[in-house]
Amino acid sequence: MHVDAPPARKHAAPDVYVIGGGPAGLATAAALGERGVRTVVLERSDRVAGVWRGHYDRLRLHTTRRLSALPGLRIPRAYGRWVARDDVVRYLERYAEHHRLDIVTGVEVSRVERAEDGGSAAADRSGWLLRASGGRELTARAVVIATGYSHTPRLPDWPGREHFTGALLHARDYRNAHPYQGRDVLVVGAGNTGAEIAVDLADGGASRVRLSVRTPPHILRRSTAGWPTQASGILLRRLPPRAADRMTRPVERLCVPDLSGHGLPRPETGLYSRALEGAIPVHDVGLVKAVRKGRVEVVAAVECFDGDAVVLADGSRVTPEAVIAATGYERGLDALVGHLGVLDRRGHPVIHGPRTLRTAPGLHFTGFTNPISGMLRELGREAGLIARAVARAGAGA
Repeated sequence: MHVDAPPARKHAAPDVYVIGGGPAGLATAAALGERGVRTVVLERSDRVAGVWRGHYDRLRLHTTRRLSALPGLRIPRAYGRWVARDDVVRYLERYAEHHRLDIVTGVEVSRVERAEDGGSAAADRSGWLLRASGGRELTARAVVIATGYSHTPRLPDWPGREHFTGALLHARDYRNAHPYQGRDVLVVGAGNTGAEIAVDLADGGASRVRLSVRTPPHILRRSTAGWPTQASGILLRRLPPRAADRMTRPVERLCVPDLSGHGLPRPETGLYSRALEGAIPVHDVGLVKAVRKGRVEVVAAVECFDGDAVVLADGSRVTPEAVIAATGYERGLDALVGHLGVLDRRGHPVIHGPRTLRTAPGLHFTGFTNPISGMLRELGREAGLIARAVARAGAGA
């Protein structure tokens, strides 16, 4: 159920505000509602799943439909095993309606403070004060930050980029290959996004596609003989990292050909160890074939720009007409909660899920990790744990 935006400075406070109307926020709000906790979701865009709506057209989940559903509602079988972007959005809209969630759209929270430090008249009633757009001051005893893994596009400050005569954009602004037909394009970044965009460009008629790689990724098939890689990831999480690394090496060699001669050598660091550092394996949806056939050329990392040229780490120069930076995202949490001592040096939450810091009781984070077992699966499980912790804290208040 959607509600109108609350008026500035005057409204009845819920028990919990969830900041972010993506999968993590919706799942957590649903779990809280199941426990009878009054919850309002605040979403900065005009609809739920705002980030998902902005992803490129080709995108499909690399996790299976069955293992990607949020608690309390299955993803329709009609969406297929690997759910497309538009169907993910439809599912999230249906999820919000199914659980009758209270969602306020068009409200952006700029800062979260302890209520006793915020100067609010409601400080004696609530633990947290949210300063939001329109001059709103919203209070609640608990807050869940679910603003997402892909919040703020990260565009490296390459020397000379401001003078580049071609087009330079972040992958967030890429939709499909149509504008690049017949053009020379350099894609920077060999994660799943960069790999898929490179293949999309090659399939979509770009005259030349290069993929700039700084650190070669682990590459896996999305499934092998019907067995999804995600299922293996779920099992691997129960093993020590070294054991998981040893188990995955022969699987990689068996399933993916050696691409060393094409500029993509196998990484020396183990797959699971890399995943724990945040480098999720690339799920092959055409990259291996495109690289072997020369439709996607692997080149060195970008060092700087020089007029119409891009200078690479090996000293070579290329002159693409467009550069698409698939260089990841920042969590975008510093202005929101950086003053609370809850972030590490990278700007990531120190802890997430049901646990909170003693210095910030009732402040939870969810959706800021990308595990090999599947982000949607894990944040769905995490939602129930957060709801239980919030309900227990409320009962003891």
